[in-house]
Amino acid sequence: MELLTLRARPVGPGYPPYIIAEIGSNHNGDMKLCRRLVDAAKDAGADAVKFQSWSKSSLISKAEYARHPEYSDKKRHFGSLEEMVEAYQFTPAQHREIAAHCKGSGIEFLSSVFSPEEVDLLESLDVPAHKIASMDVTHHPLLKYVAQTGKPVMLSTGMATLAEVAEAVDILQDSGAGPLALLHCVALYPPEHKDVHLLNILTLRQTFDCVSGFSDHTSGTSIALAAIALGASVVEKHFTLDKEMEGWDHWISADPAELAAIVREGQVIFDALGSTLRTVSEGELRKRLLFRRCIVARRALPKGHLIAETDLDYKRPGTGIGPNEARYVVGRTLAVGVEEDHEFSWPDFL
Repeated sequence: MELLTLRARPVGPGYPPYIIAEIGSNHNGDMKLCRRLVDAAKDAGADAVKFQSWSKSSLISKAEYARHPEYSDKKRHFGSLEEMVEAYQFTPAQHREIAAHCKGSGIEFLSSVFSPEEVDLLESLDVPAHKIASMDVTHHPLLKYVAQTGKPVMLSTGMATLAEVAEAVDILQDSGAGPLALLHCVALYPPEHKDVHLLNILTLRQTFDCVSGFSDHTSGTSIALAAIALGASVVEKHFTLDKEMEGWDHWISADPAELAAIVREGQVIFDALGSTLRTVSEGELRKRLLFRRCIVARRALPKGHLIAETDLDYKRPGTGIGPNEARYVVGRTLAVGVEEDHEFSWPDFL
């Protein structure tokens, strides 16, 4: 398996999970809010913030705009689809401003790409990797264009069959992409827990022998942390300052306290996962001398007595002859007389 390297940060099995705060369009077109989101993600301990590089013209057709002149849900929508996209699009100037702010703040700037022009824009900003959204698993022209940068690629796999993912992987690899991270994703906001199927994180890693992770649309922190426990090397979580803000995704996003918990507890889980190699720690080696048992005399026994199983009992500490060695004791003759509860040692026998 080939790991990703984002700047000098290795991403993959054996390294702490790479936590991405997905700001997406939660900036609401307000650059002051956008900078606050970046700073809050940094304070929470995220490795990167991620945006979405689409424009009014690069993502949605005119006919689709015409089909959505208004929405009944006024909490997450205002006006028409076209008006919202125009307000929430991330312009090239805004890209440059926030990329510079991220660099000054010490947090990585990433973005999902939706057209070749936006790939070129992100390349001009020297992103360390490209993210491709679930909706574009079958957008083969875009996959090829991204791959030709030679950069690492993170591909979300929501809505896609395993065959569609396999075809996308083949195209990316054949077209020159760098190392891949496949992110299990359920493209529902939020999905029911029964539909999450976190074990797909393992399926992707084992099937494609590549880094795997999780793009999380669930509420709260438990599912993201469970993904880390299953070995997710990348966890992407929508991020907001306030779940009650107007806009598309604030309500299903993590707030700063939740993001900080994912970072903090995710590190604890990673540390606890350890290795598949069975080991006994130095602390346990010391502990077992106190907690294991040794063979003791069930009653007082005279010198010359032939030891039977009924003469033996097993008590702490484990510093003497262990219970697993009783077969070497039974049938032996005592060289000395012993008292009840005597802890046997090998010189006690002829």
